[in-house]
Amino acid sequence: MICFELYGRGSTFLIQRLYHEDTASVPLVSSLKEGKDLAEYCIEFGNKLGGSYVEARYVKDMTRGLVYRNGEPVSGGVTPSAGIGVRILVDGSMGFASFDRFEKGLAEESITAAYKMAKNAKRKEPIDLGEPFSTEANWKMEAREALTDVNIETMMDFSNEMNKQMEGLSSYLFMFTPKVIDKYFVTSEGTRIESQLSYILMRSALTAQATGGSEQRFLDMTQAGGWERIHEAKVIEFLKDEVDRLKKSAEKAVKVEELMGQPIDMVVGPEVAGIIAHENVGHPSEGDRIMGREGAQAGESFWRDLKIGESQIGSKAVNVSEDPTIVKTSGHYVYDDEGVKARKRELIKNGIINEPLLNREFGTKFGTSSNGAARATAFNREPIIRMANTYFEPGDQSFEELIEDVKLGVYMRSFQEWNIDDRRYQSKYTGSEAYLIKNGEITDTMVKKPVMETTSVGLLTAVDAVSNNLRFDFPGTCGKSDPMQGAPVYAGGGEIRFRNIRLGGVG
Repeated sequence: MICFELYGRGSTFLIQRLYHEDTASVPLVSSLKEGKDLAEYCIEFGNKLGGSYVEARYVKDMTRGLVYRNGEPVSGGVTPSAGIGVRILVDGSMGFASFDRFEKGLAEESITAAYKMAKNAKRKEPIDLGEPFSTEANWKMEAREALTDVNIETMMDFSNEMNKQMEGLSSYLFMFTPKVIDKYFVTSEGTRIESQLSYILMRSALTAQATGGSEQRFLDMTQAGGWERIHEAKVIEFLKDEVDRLKKSAEKAVKVEELMGQPIDMVVGPEVAGIIAHENVGHPSEGDRIMGREGAQAGESFWRDLKIGESQIGSKAVNVSEDPTIVKTSGHYVYDDEGVKARKRELIKNGIINEPLLNREFGTKFGTSSNGAARATAFNREPIIRMANTYFEPGDQSFEELIEDVKLGVYMRSFQEWNIDDRRYQSKYTGSEAYLIKNGEITDTMVKKPVMETTSVGLLTAVDAVSNNLRFDFPGTCGKSDPMQGAPVYAGGGEIRFRNIRLGGVG
């Protein structure tokens, strides 16, 4: 990794100069052909050792980054990376190893280590990947303006524009990280898939100070695709609007006593719907959590005690789906990291748990097959069950109709904070921008930090209606496993109305 820490005036020029000098000298960690050829050799060598299944994943990525604090550049860098991760199945046990020097000798050592790991594991319950299959494909995220063609001057001009939108806040941080990832996946079953992913990771930490206190917000504006996404998504305008809203919340939000001590109705915006879909539905639907595989790492799931296709955990208005086939989203992919074709998964239908997220191993454990939920975030991480794009399916009412039927309540447009336990059951959401609803109208009264705190079942059974306004307003990076894997995801929905909610706190 090449990284520069810079402070003080003149940093902009220095970061620009260093970028030009050092980017030109970044060594090519490997060519795509070299990586593909060595991945193929890994399969050949793993077969010779006696693996019943062998896979190799070559991953090459180029990440560039800029970080600003209060408008001043703090650091910039270029991070080239490449390596191969190998899994081998021996006598029902799986071994994993990875290496980042492209030498046959090191490849053989790594595969041998993975083989011995699997051979000595002696699992009580053998791993079964299900029926073998083979696929050949080549796919790319749509990117009309390739990120690799964007120069540092363009990146810095854009970053400066973003920083201008945050002026007037008491403090702000802007992190800008374009990334291009090339993958080649090959298996002993005959699968060969080549792919390219492009992300523009953008995050801001914002603090607005006013007489009554401060409001903070972490904003993720990540886009998937080429440089054109900056303009298509109107990122600069979006940030300006969010900053204005945060300032308004800090200046005008007040404690509203009449909301306390009695059941009220809540209407939440697509951003809040997205985090609820992700945390209260997506995570507990992960097959490895349900069966305890992630128990000591990322947590378990309250779905463990339920029956797929029978247990009712929400009202009939609740329909939550997971769909990696949606383009221009961070969770988009055509094939997962086990070579399974991506498809939509309906996690909850009419309030009943319908389908968990599965990879090949857990598909077999559940008596079915993988639904394409295996993802690995780097060459040195094994593919595990992950979310992609998780959302509440739209209903048949407009946002205005949801509001019209509320006598006393709160409209929580965005959230500031969330908490949820390891079983994804006890949860809490604290609002950022929120308004008092009275007699079917959203008033000008801003509610200070309303807290919606209840169980996942309590929350989902309180859903009365979902609007027809499907939006994906919550990009993010989802953490799971050990070592940690941060996977890019999207989440959303329409506006959701909850009945008879007791606020955990206001102000």
